[in-house]
Amino acid sequence: MGAKVMERFPAGAPRGSWPAEEYAARLRAEGQPATVVMDLKADDFLVVVPAREEE
Repeated sequence: MGAKVMERFPAGAPRGSWPAEEYAARLRAEGQPATVVMDLKADDFLVVVPAREEE
């Protein structure tokens, strides 16, 4: 099972700002099971959704 990266956000957002979480919440409100994960190597937060299997 894979995941598709929908958007990436730099980890250095201003204090109190959570753009990755806010974007993931909008996707979840639209019915997509979005999750935020950390890419430690790139120092980015990634918003991912499960990859769809090819039919």
